[in-house]
Amino acid sequence: GIVEKIGFEDAIFTIKVNGEKVKKVLPIPDHTKAVSLLLEALVEYKIVESLDEIKGAGHRAVHGGEIFKESVPVTDEVVEQFSSLNELAPLHNPAGLIGYNAFKENLPHCKHAFVFDTAFHQTMPQESYIYALPIRYYNDYKIRRYGFHGTSHKYVSQRCAELMEKPLEDTKIITCHLGNGASITAVDGGKSINTSMGFTPLAGVMMGTRSGDVDPSVMPYLCKKLNKTADEVLEIYNKKSGMLGISGISSDSRDIENALFNEGNERALLTGLLYARIVSKYIGQYYAELGGCDAICFTAGVGENAAYLRRLIIDNVSRAFGVFLDEELNSIRSDENRVISHQYSQIKVMVIPTNEEVMIARDTVRLLDL
Repeated sequence: GIVEKIGFEDAIFTIKVNGEKVKKVLPIPDHTKAVSLLLEALVEYKIVESLDEIKGAGHRAVHGGEIFKESVPVTDEVVEQFSSLNELAPLHNPAGLIGYNAFKENLPHCKHAFVFDTAFHQTMPQESYIYALPIRYYNDYKIRRYGFHGTSHKYVSQRCAELMEKPLEDTKIITCHLGNGASITAVDGGKSINTSMGFTPLAGVMMGTRSGDVDPSVMPYLCKKLNKTADEVLEIYNKKSGMLGISGISSDSRDIENALFNEGNERALLTGLLYARIVSKYIGQYYAELGGCDAICFTAGVGENAAYLRRLIIDNVSRAFGVFLDEELNSIRSDENRVISHQYSQIKVMVIPTNEEVMIARDTVRLLDL
C-alpha cells in the first residue's frame, strides 16, 4: 500500500491486490491515520486473515547520523538514539517515529527493524563528506555530509548493472532519485562516492518544498529583513521553497506540469527550467568525478513520471557527454524498467522504478531471523 499527500484533503491511498490497484482519494490528516488505513485494508482484502500473522515490520529511517552505519533491530535504546537525531532530519525522523509507534500499537506481537537512508553513503571518501569548516566541528559535533535516499540509490544502481548485464563492480552510474525529496548520487563499482544531500536532507537539488543549496549568507540576511529567527527562516527553506516557492502553484510536479501544458503558466515553466538546470549541474559534476559514466538512471515519483523534466535535464548535458533521449521511448508511461536513450547515445539513460520496500524487507527478514 501507498499513501500520498498526507495532511491534505485529497490524499491518495492505493493498495495493489493480486495485480489490481485499488485507489481512494480522501482526507488523511496524519501518519497515524495512514497506518490504520493500510492495516484495515490488509484484512479487508484478505492479504492476511488476522494482523497477528504479521511477524516483522521494516521501517525506513532517514537519518542515522554516525551512530547507525547499517540496519538494526529496533530496541528502546535504538528508539532513544534515533530520536536524538531528530533535528538532523526534521521532516522525516519524527514522522518515522510516528509511523513506528502506530505500527507498534496496532501490531503488539510484531518485531521491527530500522533501515537507514544514510548507510549506503558511508563509503564516501572523506574529501566528499567533510565541509570546509574548522575540522573541530566535524570531530566534536559530527558536522559532515551524510547523504540520504541510500536504500533507493543502492537498489537502482544494482538493477541498472543487471539490466546492462555488467558486473556491478565494473559500472559507473549516476542515479537520480527525483521525488518530493530529491538527490543525485555518483555510484562507482556499486559504492557511493558522492551525493547531493548533505548534513540534512535540505541540501543539494531543488525539491518539492525544500530549497536545496542556498548561499549560507542568505540566512542572516533574511532573518534581518523578515524579522524572523533562524529556525523560522529554516522552516521557509524546508516547507515553503523549492517547486512550491518558485511556482506558487504546488509542491507536486503533476500540478506544475498541468499548469505549464494546459495554461502556459510562466512560473511553471521557470520551475521546470530551474529544476532541470540544478539536476544537470550535479550530473555534470559526478560525470567528471566518476571519470565517465555508463548510465544515468531516473527513479522516484518525478523521475519515473515527468517525461518533460527528464528531457530538459538530458538536453542540458547532451552535447557535452554525447547522451541523447529517444523521444518516443521517453514519452511512454510505464511501471517497468526501461531504456529511454537513443540507440546512438554514448550513455544509456534508464527509468528504473525504485523498490526501497524490497530492500527494507530483505534486511528485516535477515535482522529479525524470520
